[in-house]
Amino acid sequence: MPWLELLLIPLGFAVGAYGAIVGAGGGFLLVPALLLVYPDDTQKEITAMSLAVVLANSLSGSLAYARRRLIDYRTGLTFATAMVPASFAGAYAVRFLPRSAFDVTFGLLLVALAVYVAFAMSRGASTVRAPLRGGRAIATRTMTREDGVTSRYTYDVRHGLGLSAVTAFAGALFGVGGGIVQVPVMVTVLRIPLDVAVATSQFMLIFVATAGTSTHALAGDFAQRELMRSALLAVGAVAGAQAGASISRSWGGTLVGRLLSTGLIVVGARLILAPVL
Repeated sequence: MPWLELLLIPLGFAVGAYGAIVGAGGGFLLVPALLLVYPDDTQKEITAMSLAVVLANSLSGSLAYARRRLIDYRTGLTFATAMVPASFAGAYAVRFLPRSAFDVTFGLLLVALAVYVAFAMSRGASTVRAPLRGGRAIATRTMTREDGVTSRYTYDVRHGLGLSAVTAFAGALFGVGGGIVQVPVMVTVLRIPLDVAVATSQFMLIFVATAGTSTHALAGDFAQRELMRSALLAVGAVAGAQAGASISRSWGGTLVGRLLSTGLIVVGARLILAPVL
């Protein structure tokens, strides 16, 4: 094994920590990093490795957030019913997307998401709205955290299911797990408290990443080389997720939103401009 491959461990740690802080699993950073480090690999190989690492990250991060009682399990399991089949579809569809189109499309998606997150946060979309009323499609949740703080929020289940399906398909298609889209949607559209949205997104990513990774495994996208790289990245990601969940205790929603937007713009622009650099 080339010694340079060992650098994948600190890369996994950084991606895992950042991914746990924003509830995105880290795939949105890992995919462009792998695209740049391994320019000769196909999009199938890149997304297969990324989803495997997202799975390790989400398992580790979920354990950390579970101890703080921040995961809304009912919401997570409900949305997962739409996310899992969409993840299978996205993981299968990636093999029909040419590498050149893959890079540019992914970059444009990241920049668009950055603008959306920055705009939504600037308008105070993370504040909790008054409870919705009426209809069996309206879900009401009450969360009591480890420190005794309680939040009560409501959302339309139909909106949550539809949006979750779209984010899961895109997440599996681009190998990012969907959390990069899911967290902003949960906070700005469904108005779920940010810390609960981050933790619950990590929990949902377990199902999304499992579905996507399984699809790639059954298709034979994991050769010995990809398995080795995924394992090295996962070692770092597991430790990073624990560190990120711990750091998130002292980080406010505004800071998380800014860091998320900045990272999306930098990475997205790099991929869009890659053909001319």
